[in-house]
Amino acid sequence: MSDQFDLTIIGSGPGGYVCAIRAAQLGMKVAVVEKWPTLGGTCLNVGCIPSKALLHASELFEEAGHGFKALGIDIPAPQLNLGQMQLHKSETVASNVGGVDYLFKKNKITVFRGIGSIPAAGKVLVTPQSGAQTEISTRNIVIATGSVSADLPGIEIDEKTVVTSTGALELDQVPQRLVVIGAGVIGLELGSVWARLGAQVIVVEYLDRILPGMDSEVARQFQRMLQKQGMEFRLSSKVTGIDRQDDGSLRLAVEPSAGGEAEVLDADVALVAIGRKPFTEGLGLELAGVALDERGRVRVDGHYKTSADGIYAIGDVIAGPMLAHKAEDEGIAVAEILAGQAGHVNYAAIPSVIYTNPEVASVGRTEDELKADGIDYKIGKFPFTANGRAKAMQATQGFVKILADVETDRVLGAHIVGRNAGEMIHELVTLMEFSGAAEDLARTTHAHPTLSEAIREAALALGDGAIHI
Repeated sequence: MSDQFDLTIIGSGPGGYVCAIRAAQLGMKVAVVEKWPTLGGTCLNVGCIPSKALLHASELFEEAGHGFKALGIDIPAPQLNLGQMQLHKSETVASNVGGVDYLFKKNKITVFRGIGSIPAAGKVLVTPQSGAQTEISTRNIVIATGSVSADLPGIEIDEKTVVTSTGALELDQVPQRLVVIGAGVIGLELGSVWARLGAQVIVVEYLDRILPGMDSEVARQFQRMLQKQGMEFRLSSKVTGIDRQDDGSLRLAVEPSAGGEAEVLDADVALVAIGRKPFTEGLGLELAGVALDERGRVRVDGHYKTSADGIYAIGDVIAGPMLAHKAEDEGIAVAEILAGQAGHVNYAAIPSVIYTNPEVASVGRTEDELKADGIDYKIGKFPFTANGRAKAMQATQGFVKILADVETDRVLGAHIVGRNAGEMIHELVTLMEFSGAAEDLARTTHAHPTLSEAIREAALALGDGAIHI
């Protein structure tokens, strides 16, 4: 059987499904190939969405147990119903993937179920779990197959006691002892979930700091906050082996990264969260003439075109931060490019958020990067301890930090640690999209009392000085 499409997308994660919808809006006949039973990819099914459901629920559980009394709310100690919490997570996922189904039908996008491969330019072969293969004829192909959890050599994942993020979202009881391998975003988010629900959490990180790539001052301050919440850290350390005990528990051998005497950590669950890697397995890229780089990512030019005519790639499978919203923007851009428009992504203004409590949000350059590049910069900081709304909300942890060019006052980067940081970062993203100056932000009226006033105060600190500190 052969169908003719203007565009066929392999993968229905945030990059793929957004690309499909935008292309359909621009008048293209679009097909999407998805191997999973539901649309939405890792993000909606086993990543961003379910993790945020558990993060929110666990934060409320902790607040009810420890924060209500000071506000004059006297209740008995809350009881954890983990089954209901997991049901909330599952219902959240179902609602979101159902929403993508609806949008596909609304935009007349055809879905093919199975594994997609590219036998040649202009062809996509769909291999279902059962039944005959289908060959799709298509003018253009977009590879949007995303990423998978990176493996730790010699460590067997069973998703029961030694888990990736997928298994960590499905635990049916709170582990007494959880060891998180990797102090990146995923490890810290999921570690914080189970710490709030009662687990003793130890994080093992190969480097001498948490959150590699993030502003180092932010990382140091944030680590102290997590330690006050009970999380322990073993930095400059590596896990060299995991032994499963007869009683089902684990024993982890942990050594200094530079080598040395091993420490043994006992655990009920170990979460391997050392990063993610592009997923290109089974696509037949070599036969199709699609080149990969030294890290296994699909090589693309400035318009997302691969080394093969008519084949494009977006999202986690190409270079750049592995963020759902980065993939979405690339999906929109490539659809517009194929429609003859000027699709574009500004990689200098892509925010990133860690959805712990407090949250950490950043956009643009870090202080470390500016120093390395020899850029003359200035810093404006303002703590939430001096913000009236934060005091009223018992949310005084953290600060806003804005980095601007000394000569032009243009904002080069911004970093927020605090309650709702992920929502507040966007006014700084918008400012940077318009190449705005710190003075522009300092002269913008902010409603009082709001947490966002801390952003204006940090901008004022870059000039004549903040008002409330």
